[in-house]
Amino acid sequence: MVDWDFERRAPDLASARGIVAAHVESVTHALRTQVMSSKMRILNLLSIVLVGTLPLLAQSRPEDGGRELQVWSGAGHSVAGGTSHTTVWNMGLRYGWVLTRPHGPGILKGRFEYVLDATPLFILWQRYNTAYGGGFSPLGLKWDFASRGPVEPYLELNGGTLFTNQSVPTGTSAVNFTSAAAFGMHLFGEKYAWSLEARYMHISNAGLATPNPGINTVQVRVGLGKFWHH
Repeated sequence: MVDWDFERRAPDLASARGIVAAHVESVTHALRTQVMSSKMRILNLLSIVLVGTLPLLAQSRPEDGGRELQVWSGAGHSVAGGTSHTTVWNMGLRYGWVLTRPHGPGILKGRFEYVLDATPLFILWQRYNTAYGGGFSPLGLKWDFASRGPVEPYLELNGGTLFTNQSVPTGTSAVNFTSAAAFGMHLFGEKYAWSLEARYMHISNAGLATPNPGINTVQVRVGLGKFWHH
């Protein structure tokens, strides 16, 4: 016997399931938005504290024994040699120590600087999802060319870790390691030093998971900071 009553109820059940699914998606989106909003408020507070502190420091440039404090942001896209269709954006804080006096011949003369980066916000837009995370880069070495003009170029090698709420790339690991090389320049103003650089960053799990295709990105990073003598 055909259950005519069930057939009459079927559209209503389907509609109810649709309403429930839409509500769940709405709640999930609201939670994600709240998490991102909280992260941005914390980062904005750190930025305000940093910018408020900078005017208290004596204006200078990279000198032996000096320190650097900077807030920065970078963005870019994946390139050949790894997982494609990935866009990245990150923001963080930097603290640096100028280690040496100028060394080297002619235009290559410069100073070594050791830098630490804290990255509380790192977003990766992947093909099938968006990963949110943060990291820390304790292995940073810069070569600050010893220019006396308002523009001073630099080279940098950098390494660290990245932790995300989704696997990066998709289907691999949520714990990754980063290695980067950058070429940039400091632009010295009356109060602050801007930086502008092109950065190549490789992201991989170093064999923690299989497969390990990695992601290669090229990013543009802008920073605002200050050098001072300790």
